Amino acid sequence: MDSYDEQESKFMRKAKENPFVPAGMAGFFAIVGYGLYRLKSRGNMKMSVHLIHMRVAAQGFVVGAMTIGVLYSMYKDYIVKPRELEKAQKTH
Repeated sequence: MDSYDEQESKFMRKAKENPFVPAGMAGFFAIVGYGLYRLKSRGNMKMSVHLIHMRVAAQGFVVGAMTIGVLYSMYKDYIVKPRELEKAQKTH
């Protein structure tokens, strides 16, 4: 049971460090769920084409979330932290 709690706390810690990973995962599962829901009403579209569109949409969402996450991380590391260090140096 302790290893389960460790894994859960590790996931929560990682999610707090980079909140776009859970958002990307949630978006991926939402798009796949919606695509499976719409599977019956796809009209005359072939199933393979529908699945390819669903995969591309889900992957696009995940790549977008990862890109935003990297940009946010770079913003924190290269803009926010230097400003905080500069402020701390001015006060001393």
